[in-house]
Amino acid sequence: MRWRGRPRSGNVRDVRGMRRGVAGGGIGLLVMVVLAMLFGVDPSALLEQVQTDQAAPGAEAGIDDEGREFVEVVLADTEETWQELFQSGGGTYRAPVLVLFSGSVQSACGFAGAAVGPFYCPGDQQVYLDLGFFSELERRFGAPGDFARAYVIAHEVGHHVQTLLGTSERVRAAQRGASSAEANALSVRTELQADCYAGVWGHHANLEAGFVESGDLEEALGAAAAIGDDRLQGRTQGQVVPESFTHGTSEQRVRWFRRGFGAGTPEACDTFSGAA
Repeated sequence: MRWRGRPRSGNVRDVRGMRRGVAGGGIGLLVMVVLAMLFGVDPSALLEQVQTDQAAPGAEAGIDDEGREFVEVVLADTEETWQELFQSGGGTYRAPVLVLFSGSVQSACGFAGAAVGPFYCPGDQQVYLDLGFFSELERRFGAPGDFARAYVIAHEVGHHVQTLLGTSERVRAAQRGASSAEANALSVRTELQADCYAGVWGHHANLEAGFVESGDLEEALGAAAAIGDDRLQGRTQGQVVPESFTHGTSEQRVRWFRRGFGAGTPEACDTFSGAA
């Protein structure tokens, strides 16, 4: 990808090197809470007021490095693509915020460590990404390349598109009361649709002069294949249990990304009808 020098999104929030702290902490905090209760003040309001973001020792929050620039460029391009697609359908696209974190992060979906990988939280409509995952993608999963990394971002943005279209809520409603196997099957179809939406973005990125280079598509397909449930389970568990799949097989993930990449329209991404 020739991404350097391209427009960058302003919707990236960098909290690397930041920790959630409370002014006065420990015993001091306890004293403040007790005093608040004695004087009829809501302690939760007090805690919210004194809670601050503090930089961890030796870390510079919001460092503007090459990794952040890459994320901003890719995110900006997804914004342009989905704005055009939503407008053509008479809708309005509200871009997500992408939060860069390091180690762990608190979202509306709960506390998460870097080990969970990139994720999208529908509760706050934000994408969360630890840039260290990109190194893992290359070193551990054997999926190098800029376009492989861009696929990861576009996939999470695909989940945001599902939230805006109401797909995510319909899936969650269907999963309530469903068996574990049925709920997993719905999860697989949801993830495959996000793969397809990533392919839709890739289709439009490929139309932009000088952006996508020869071999980039293969990088994205390699990443999609590397994180298929069957391949991951085979590596980590030594066996494959299809009813426990939540994201789809390598073949499925590659196939649906290809479908979106080839068609370039979200209508091609109906993973909920017919065989996945």
